[in-house]
Amino acid sequence: MKTSALLLTLPISILANFSLPASADSTAGIILSTKCRGGYNVNIWQNHTSGELLYRATSPNGNLSLGKGTSQATEGVRVYKFQNGIYQYWVWDGTLDNPQSGTLEVYKNNRILMKQACKKS
Repeated sequence: MKTSALLLTLPISILANFSLPASADSTAGIILSTKCRGGYNVNIWQNHTSGELLYRATSPNGNLSLGKGTSQATEGVRVYKFQNGIYQYWVWDGTLDNPQSGTLEVYKNNRILMKQACKKS
């Protein structure tokens, strides 16, 4: 179990050191704030002028900041998707059973690396 957890956190911590420069400031408003298992805190922001979606995450493995996200409604739940090289970050805004919960998913080359349950904060 410890080995698999290390293998999942290593790519995330490496990516945190090479994150894209996307800033959330007074020109952006927060549209989703979640606290996820494993110490992951994820915020989704939207630029008021351009509409660009921004991803901000803090975790024990480091911080990650991404821009140019997309949003779509899937099975009645909104999902925000962000790309960083071969990694994809999906943040589900709620579930069909509970709109106050959600999920953080991390993919590498379209294969899931991590899935964490989240609660809106």
